[in-house]
Amino acid sequence: MSGLFDDMLQPLGDKQRDALVSAWAALEYGSEPASEAALPALRDAALRHQLEQMLHMTGRTLVPAGANLWTSGYRDDIAAELVANGWGILPPLERAALILVLIHSVAIPRAEGRLSGDNWQSNHPTTPTQLRKLSQIHGQLRLSEALQRLRAAGLVRTARVPDHETPGSSYIPGPALRRLTPAARQRLQENLILAVGPDTALATAITVRRNLGNPQK
Repeated sequence: MSGLFDDMLQPLGDKQRDALVSAWAALEYGSEPASEAALPALRDAALRHQLEQMLHMTGRTLVPAGANLWTSGYRDDIAAELVANGWGILPPLERAALILVLIHSVAIPRAEGRLSGDNWQSNHPTTPTQLRKLSQIHGQLRLSEALQRLRAAGLVRTARVPDHETPGSSYIPGPALRRLTPAARQRLQENLILAVGPDTALATAITVRRNLGNPQK
């Protein structure tokens, strides 16, 4: 950590320091959320406050990821600044592929009552058949490359579900989406509504509210 947290950690005892460093590493580098049961710095309120301070120093924040589960993600203000400067914006084809996966794996199952909660995890895969129209427009090779990049970024993952109509892999949302803050999850859900139903009353309400909140746009 290159001494970044030395001033904060130095006054602490070895046990507390080790607990904080272990929790920070698990949150920042773990592929799955960290459990309070495994990390004292997540269980203890005082240590968790110090852990939040460590994350804040690097533009990050604690993100709840389920019962007694935590991960870390970009603070909302930092994420907004990155986007404003053109960082972290998906190219059009990758964005379209991710939207399709979120529609078929999350939005539709949730609307049908087969999926609960407000996160973007799902065990309902998006099949090659459901992705076929996108491949017909852009070409299978380009779509495959876009999906590979989404996988590398942790935004989607493959799922072993047979598709008897179209060969290829099925996909579900990836672990990186669990790093979204509650506000970021809401924005993603609203963006999905705007993408699939721009003429609906709900989309209009979202647009009006956003314009009122950002009159310069």
